[in-house]
Amino acid sequence: MNAEQSRLKDTSWKKWGPYVSDRQWGTVREDYSANGDAWNYITHDMARSKTYRWGEEGIAGICDRQQNLCFAITLWNKKDPIIKERYFGLSNPEGNHGEDVKEIYYYLDSTPTHSYMKALYKYPQQVFPYEWLVAENKRRTRKDPEFELIDTGIFDNDAYFDVFTEYAKSAQDDILIKITIHNRGDQDAALNVMPTLWFRNTWSWGYDDYKPYLTANSEGRIEVSHKDLDQLWLHTEGSPELLFCDNETNSNRLYNYDNGIKYHKDGINDHIVHGADTLNPRNTGTKAAVNYDITIAAKQSVTLRLRLSPDANYSFEDFDHIFDTRITEADQFYKDIYSSKPDTDRSLIQRQAFAGMMWNKQFYYCDIRHWLRGDPAQPAPPEQRKTARNSKWMHLNTRDVISMPDKWEYPWFAAWDLAFHCLALARIDMVFAKNQLILLTRDWYMHPNGQLPAYEWDFGDGNPPVHAMVAWSIYKTDKEANNGKGDTYFLERIFHKLMLNFTWWVNRKDASGNNVFEGGFLGLDNIGVFDRNMHLPGGQHLEQADGTSWMAMYSLNLLRIATELAAGDDAYSDIASKFFEHFIYIVGAMSNLGENNEGLWDNEDGFFYDQISFPDDGSIKMKVRSIVGLIPLFATEVLNESDITDSPIFRDRMKWFAENRPDLASLVSRWNEKSANGKHLISLLRGFRMKSILKYMLDEKEFLSDYGIRSLSKYHLDNPFHVAVNGVDFGIGYIPAESDSGLFGGNSNWRGPIWIPINYLIIDSLHRFYEYYGDDFKVECPTGSGNYMSLKEVANELYRRVSKLFLRDENGNRPVFGQYHKMQTDPNFKDYILFYEYFDGDNGRGAGASHQTGWTGLIANCLYM
Repeated sequence: MNAEQSRLKDTSWKKWGPYVSDRQWGTVREDYSANGDAWNYITHDMARSKTYRWGEEGIAGICDRQQNLCFAITLWNKKDPIIKERYFGLSNPEGNHGEDVKEIYYYLDSTPTHSYMKALYKYPQQVFPYEWLVAENKRRTRKDPEFELIDTGIFDNDAYFDVFTEYAKSAQDDILIKITIHNRGDQDAALNVMPTLWFRNTWSWGYDDYKPYLTANSEGRIEVSHKDLDQLWLHTEGSPELLFCDNETNSNRLYNYDNGIKYHKDGINDHIVHGADTLNPRNTGTKAAVNYDITIAAKQSVTLRLRLSPDANYSFEDFDHIFDTRITEADQFYKDIYSSKPDTDRSLIQRQAFAGMMWNKQFYYCDIRHWLRGDPAQPAPPEQRKTARNSKWMHLNTRDVISMPDKWEYPWFAAWDLAFHCLALARIDMVFAKNQLILLTRDWYMHPNGQLPAYEWDFGDGNPPVHAMVAWSIYKTDKEANNGKGDTYFLERIFHKLMLNFTWWVNRKDASGNNVFEGGFLGLDNIGVFDRNMHLPGGQHLEQADGTSWMAMYSLNLLRIATELAAGDDAYSDIASKFFEHFIYIVGAMSNLGENNEGLWDNEDGFFYDQISFPDDGSIKMKVRSIVGLIPLFATEVLNESDITDSPIFRDRMKWFAENRPDLASLVSRWNEKSANGKHLISLLRGFRMKSILKYMLDEKEFLSDYGIRSLSKYHLDNPFHVAVNGVDFGIGYIPAESDSGLFGGNSNWRGPIWIPINYLIIDSLHRFYEYYGDDFKVECPTGSGNYMSLKEVANELYRRVSKLFLRDENGNRPVFGQYHKMQTDPNFKDYILFYEYFDGDNGRGAGASHQTGWTGLIANCLYM
């Protein structure tokens, strides 16, 4: 066991971490407007002056688990109109493809306990082009690409600073901080570097008037006093200037109202930029910065050292030794994960993918009851809020460190994103992965009716029910790592809560009670011809091939968990039987059953489609070849012979269906036929249907890209689909990258791009099919090539293609960087990876959120399969 693995056994090592958001402005939690216009209630311009209610933001920031005290870096290049203390980006209405950060920064390293962390921010030496970025993106349409910071040319002559921020823990509460600033330009350049400490404001809301304080002592240290923290001091080297103000709203600037507070949140900004008298001359407050006013010679660097420590008399003698030790330990930790695969480029990508997942942890605080009703010491919110967004989630009260999709673009948890995060997190921190998965099933998250909260903008929306699949996957991983001893307490604990959630799906998302599910949005943004949450007129409703397939998968996941638990408790055999029966009826509903032959499978095309169902029993098939029709592949489980023979109730129920409902049994895999290695396959798909779907999926003119499986078939580039519903025409066509649709804000696109979590599920399903069929079952890959592969070989081919997104090609380029020559070739760019939300279906260019290491972090698993 290496040093980091030992530290993982002590949760106190995670007391401090990168739990500060990259963006708090523009979030639902901070929105107290009457109309729910979160993007305009607090804007980027307001953020420096407005005190937040629910969380804090910063650049490369850290805080304690309850976010009492925060630390982050602040910069000023002597030219900008404001100091740089938060990342800039466009709000959803400003961006031509929705909200989008307009900065270049990277998360380069982190251990699971955050004993060592490293981040990089690239700060221009010229005036930051705030207005240009807003204006140019406003001018562009949804058919144009986004206008990024690098497009302005501001980095072309290397007149910028590379600011590396590193943290190393000497002990749980003793944090060493190293800030190394490189001047990449050909001229000397001046810079203010201002490491900043501040308290989250907990005293202005009317619940607790206790106010902590920061103050300068006679030795030039900053003393930190907070009743919920041990006594701390921020030690500095040299004799930097100490600046103090308060984390309080500047109501004069924002609302032309004097709130009686003199030293506001923006006091340091106003003093540095304008020389204003906005600092507390008594050197005390709730926000403080250490001001290093430095000049860095051309092509040279400066390193600043600080330490947040409980030791009031600390010296810097052991600083470098501790840093070197933690870096060596981090190297050993990651080396031991995949020690048999020493490929340098793969290791670099994987290390940064894990780093991004670690840095995307965030303190997430949200009490819906208080949020809707307002706080005692604040003006009463508008009456409309009581029935506004999330008003049916009054029980939701979160105060946890949660893995976020992207702390700038999506600084709030999303249910199915979080589940996928756990698949990658389990590789390096199994306990954290389990706890994250359980979190959403806790009483203060899960709705009393059994629904899991979807995401902040609408907790009541629907995300695919992937949590049982992930729970089983990480249970298996943990069991293998522990020589066959599984954590049945974890599995049983989450299983009971997921059964409640399954019941919610059955009761709420099956409008006709026919085992065909609507699901709605399902996290796939604009994959439908129209908004799939839309209520259709005249009693029509959309029956979803993916919604129904997710539920078939859910049934099998719960069945598989029940069979595992039945090994220790026979009562679970009966539950396994129940989920097997539910699975069978779902399959029957999806297939060609009923007097009108209205299943979701299309015999002519050999593919699954959504359909609009009418009250008079008629229906219209939505013949769109999208991943909606591939998701039936996921409804597949492989059981051992003993899973069946050792459970008489389950065995007998399977036998009953085979003998008494052959009409249903004939639609699914032959579960009673044991493979040569003693396996049984329970799948929504028989071999011929699976082959038909794979024929489309592996066709390079349809789904198969050089970089993985597209979300929509390229067939629809020349053959867009149109349908008229009550006289209104709706259409969908192949769009390989950014969306041209405004559905769900228009910041994501499922009409052609490659999404890594879906590719991961496809690959995982192929492995399960292979486990049953073995090497003798082959399909053509690519379709039309004459090359036949086993399903394992197909899975490996998909792994290879997805990995190509990030790996250097024969020309030394990474497809993820697209056309940006500087990112492809510059030694100060080319090995720093951005983990985008999705990828161009034709050329692999990254698109959407640029730091979504959340589920794109699954590439860490793909690289070593």
